[in-house]
Amino acid sequence: MAEPTSLGRRDGIVLAAGEGRAYPMGRLAAVFKADGAESAGLYSISEWWLEPRTPGPGAHSHPEDDVFYVIEGTVSFLVGDSWVDAAKGAFVLAPGGVTHDFENRSEARAGFVNISVPGDFEPRMPDIATSLSQIGPM
Repeated sequence: MAEPTSLGRRDGIVLAAGEGRAYPMGRLAAVFKADGAESAGLYSISEWWLEPRTPGPGAHSHPEDDVFYVIEGTVSFLVGDSWVDAAKGAFVLAPGGVTHDFENRSEARAGFVNISVPGDFEPRMPDIATSLSQIGPM
């Protein structure tokens, strides 16, 4: 079988729970699993955790699609001009250019997996982490 020419050869990745590039941000935390050269810039996959009663980054938009899959608790998502409470197992898509946000309005820790398409989200993370580390409880 021929190697894909546009992506080049990449090694597989296997990470245990909690492994990856961690960005602790006070009441929020993100662990990036694959992006950049690991995904040939096609996508970025990260795991996000929010302590109880924690707001997100604030309503924003960007050209990339944001895909969210809730893995624990309930996360409130803004997509366009509507908020929805998404429990464990829920899927949310915020297409590129659509205003979105997330927050944990509950009394329990909540987490989700985020896939950003196309990738190369992580180079912005140091600035984002600095900004989000200032967030206090709701």
